Amino acid sequence: MTVLSDEQSAGAETWTPVCRVDQVPLAAGVAALLDGGVQVAVLRTDDGEFHGLSNIDPFSGAAVLARGIVGDIGGVPVVASPIYKQNFDLRTGRCLDDPDVRIATYPIRVVDGTVHVGVR
Repeated sequence: MTVLSDEQSAGAETWTPVCRVDQVPLAAGVAALLDGGVQVAVLRTDDGEFHGLSNIDPFSGAAVLARGIVGDIGGVPVVASPIYKQNFDLRTGRCLDDPDVRIATYPIRVVDGTVHVGVR
């Protein structure tokens, strides 16, 4: 499980608790609706690392990335959109299939077994 240091989490202005760690299965995700209508996909890799991305698939406009397939392509942790199957780097939000497309990423931290999403 990845827990951000104070230095890594300093860029986030507001932290929102979204779920317990055990509510995000390995190699899967959950969707969180934050204040202001921001939709975030909280994704967990096979090795237990958490990542936060926009839940909106930029190609279809649907809020589905939390239901995508979490995996790895050449050592890069990714989520594949369930709509058109584009792969997004969980660390940067860059689309591996169309490098000109990037989605928002959100810092994640775990405090006392609760997953928090940071909004800048």
